[in-house]
Amino acid sequence: MKKMKLATLALGVFTAGLFAFKGLQTGSIKGTVSPADAATQAWALSSSDTLKAAVQNGAFEISNVKPGDYRLIIEAKPPYKNQAKDAVSVKDGQPTDVGEIKLEQ
Repeated sequence: MKKMKLATLALGVFTAGLFAFKGLQTGSIKGTVSPADAATQAWALSSSDTLKAAVQNGAFEISNVKPGDYRLIIEAKPPYKNQAKDAVSVKDGQPTDVGEIKLEQ
């Protein structure tokens, strides 16, 4: 009888533990670069994370981004200059569209 109570209690604690935590939902950062062939990589930097994605045909999307504020850096090909955008805010489970980023020579 005592073993049955202990097993039932353990099962109850285990079941409650499964439902106690909400899974972390990630978002994404997406946008375009102009001119389309002027960039190679898009970087998202925060105090605890560094993520990157390739720029293809002038578009990029950085996936699996945790909620928070990021600095977005577009790595340009010469003769273009790298471009940065501060305070890109990512919300829980939602994409953040930064629009078009124009690179200068």
